[in-house]
Amino acid sequence: MPLMKTGGIVIKTVNTGESDKIITILSGEHGKLQASARASRRPKSRLFAGTQFLCYSDFVLYKGRSLATINSCEPTETFYEIRNDIVRLTYASYMVDLILDSIQEEQPSEKILKLFLNTLHILAKTDKTPELVCRIFELRFLAELGFAPAADFCGVCGRDLEGEYSFSFKNECVLCSECTSCENGDSRILPGTLKALRHILYSKPDNLFRFELDPKVLNELGKVCDRFLREKLEKDYKKLQFLKTLE
Repeated sequence: MPLMKTGGIVIKTVNTGESDKIITILSGEHGKLQASARASRRPKSRLFAGTQFLCYSDFVLYKGRSLATINSCEPTETFYEIRNDIVRLTYASYMVDLILDSIQEEQPSEKILKLFLNTLHILAKTDKTPELVCRIFELRFLAELGFAPAADFCGVCGRDLEGEYSFSFKNECVLCSECTSCENGDSRILPGTLKALRHILYSKPDNLFRFELDPKVLNELGKVCDRFLREKLEKDYKKLQFLKTLE
């Protein structure tokens, strides 16, 4: 069997047998990749650390017909802070669900991987509001998949967005006041929400997380992201509802 080397983050683990597990890796070059990690659940196993959930490792694998087998792995980032905080872990697990449902095997995913790693770094290493971090990931993730809504000008008439404006889920864009129609379910949005949308969609990766929002704008951004994501991915994700039980 040919050897394959790749870096990637573990986004799913399934226990098998007495001490084995099958892991799913998100790799920039190979997209989703499933691999068998034999005896990796034994604490003294050389695969134990590098095959934990949300651990980024450098893997050496034997590429089989249907399932790869891990020969060795060297962990480079464990995101320990996330795995030991229930709120951060819930947000990270939700983001993993989006990735698992959207990325295919052998689908080059370099931008998605970098976005996810940057998001986890902000979630783990800073005090930025986890909900805002998640909203930024959601919208930028959809944009990387090709579902970016138009927010730089009115998506119908092309005018500059001044005065009042709304988000159109039907047209997948922001509309000026003249093109807004309540009958089509267009939702009025605040200037701060439009500014946040533009920043998330158009900023360079290094600047993506460099802003804050007041609670009112964050709440409105969350409603826009929830509905837009639900309609684009055609699934209603429930994992974040668990956080309400912690309030």
